Amino acid sequence: MPIPKETGKQYFTYAEYKNWPDDERWEIIDGEAYDMSPAPGMTHQRMVGEIYRRIADFLEENKCEVFVAPFDVFLPEPNEKEDKISTIVQPDISIICDKLKLSEKGCTGCPDVVIEIISPTGASRDQIKKRHLYEKKGVKEYWIVHPIDKILWKYVLTTIKEGRQYGKPQIFDYRGTPSFEILPDFKLNLLKVFGPDEKVTEPSPKKYKRL
Repeated sequence: MPIPKETGKQYFTYAEYKNWPDDERWEIIDGEAYDMSPAPGMTHQRMVGEIYRRIADFLEENKCEVFVAPFDVFLPEPNEKEDKISTIVQPDISIICDKLKLSEKGCTGCPDVVIEIISPTGASRDQIKKRHLYEKKGVKEYWIVHPIDKILWKYVLTTIKEGRQYGKPQIFDYRGTPSFEILPDFKLNLLKVFGPDEKVTEPSPKKYKRL
């Protein structure tokens, strides 16, 4: 599918985004449009649903809320007017604890936690471009789920002399039970997400050294 509706245009903002057809899914990162079609496959959706359900059950009596895509997250620059916002993403799962960020349009400002389930068409964007984006914007935790390798990468924002950045990721295989820094009592049983597989081995550092 070509860049939406405006031949030759390379930089987009919410002014254009809000008028695109409802049956199309797009993200905009720094003004660049990314087509989110075709729809994710069954395995992807099954994992999203399982993770979302377990988080939602845990948060039933909590101030934090969890949202599942499609759900717009607006990441504006300081003092940027709404129609000029050039970064709008739709994470697979978002946890937001500040209700002032929420409106009928979605979330304006960074979620506390973002979870993305890797798909073949979006792997590079999730692992590199979005990781840098969420780090820059201040998302406290970024989880990347690899359905094929059956591993989960957990990035936590840390404060350094130069500012904030994600430290070295914690890596969990299908036997792991990762928790959120902001919700330490929550444990995600990855066996329920991935299912058992005796052939799964620990991931090779060399394989992921460029992430």
